[in-house]
Amino acid sequence: MSESKKKKRRKKRQTSPSSNSNPTSKKKRVLTNIFIALLLIIGLALVFNNQIKDWLVRQSVKQNQIANVSKQDIKENEKKKVSFDFDKVNSLDFETVVKSRLYQDQLYVIGGISIPDVHINLPIYKGLSNYALVVGAGTMKPDQQMGKKNYALASHHMLDESILFGPLINSQLGQKMFLTDLEHIYEYEITYKEYVAPTRTELIDDVPKKELLTLVTCDITGAQRLIVQGKLTKIKSTKNASEEMIQAFDLEKNT
Repeated sequence: MSESKKKKRRKKRQTSPSSNSNPTSKKKRVLTNIFIALLLIIGLALVFNNQIKDWLVRQSVKQNQIANVSKQDIKENEKKKVSFDFDKVNSLDFETVVKSRLYQDQLYVIGGISIPDVHINLPIYKGLSNYALVVGAGTMKPDQQMGKKNYALASHHMLDESILFGPLINSQLGQKMFLTDLEHIYEYEITYKEYVAPTRTELIDDVPKKELLTLVTCDITGAQRLIVQGKLTKIKSTKNASEEMIQAFDLEKNT
């Protein structure tokens, strides 16, 4: 091969773009890396779906605790128009949990419920919206009043049974339950605990001459309902409440 041909070939190799400097190739690598990253994120989300969901629920419950609400907030929230249709309540999924964080303005806190023996301390919301039952307990009937007739509340039962009404599975007869509207604290004693068919709706009906608190949640399969019911034993103003009552809601003594 002549010297001139060798020089031409070397020059051609030097001037031809390498694969590493090809813009199209670089773009493909970037897109591939993005695609791999997205797959990784989706995979992690699927693996840790329940953990993320549990964390979001805990954060929302903490944010709306009765200790973070004022008496004026409760008075305003009591006036809101809401749904009490239990049949419209959907199963608890990730989308509903996320939306409950986005629609905080649709959550109307009107009180709190505490069962210290099983570590329940939840905000009470007016009505039975999907969002309310995701981040606390919802009232099941219109015009309910604490300390009067049969005050009924519902909430979800999650895989992590330390959240929402999951701890009710560990409740026992004789244990104390507390409600508060920041004006008073109402003490109840558990007298009934039973797994029943979803058709047993009469358990939330008012009973003549009885002041009751009825809590409703699904069992872990969703096929039955766990009912925990108690009788009213004491009513105290928040100013005259016992230390046990105050601590049940992490309230200040001068509330």
